[in-house]
Amino acid sequence: MKKNLLISVLMTIATTVLLGIVYPLVVTGLAQLFFKDKANGQLIVQNGKVVGSRIIGQAFVGPGYFHSRPSAAGNGYDAANSNGSQLGPTNQHLIDRVKTDVAGNQQDNPGQPVPVDLVTTSASGLDPDSSPAAAEFQVVRVAKQRKVSEDQVKHLVQEHTYPRQLGLLGEPRVNVLELNLDLDARFPRK
Repeated sequence: MKKNLLISVLMTIATTVLLGIVYPLVVTGLAQLFFKDKANGQLIVQNGKVVGSRIIGQAFVGPGYFHSRPSAAGNGYDAANSNGSQLGPTNQHLIDRVKTDVAGNQQDNPGQPVPVDLVTTSASGLDPDSSPAAAEFQVVRVAKQRKVSEDQVKHLVQEHTYPRQLGLLGEPRVNVLELNLDLDARFPRK
């Protein structure tokens, strides 16, 4: 009996040390060695200051910026409260919010259909990307506010459009933070 108890205690200690300390340290070390950018949150640094992450969306509200898709995470893009809205398609609050968002977007492009990702939230509420159609829909407003040609802004959107991963996974996408940072660098607000 004592022998079995001793073996159980020693196995518990050994597996705790091996799987609770050694294994996580090895995996963390390998991640830092081979995938440093990804392991550290894909942070974007400008002038020595972290301005955001490539993998977590941010709210952009000024008319001179491309806007991300809406977020239902907390007060918007709250990584501590990642979640969709949990509202069903017949929920009146969701219907009213989408109608309001569509009307607001159509002020920029009257008569044009609003891309669905400009008025619907993602499942996580933290989506950093928009569809190329959503970015192109906003070109008119951004170009007007920045006092540059629409072609210049369209070209910038095209430069920031990523294709499907490996040619077949996911959809083409535009990282809104990277696009807005490049927009500020090339066409500063006057």
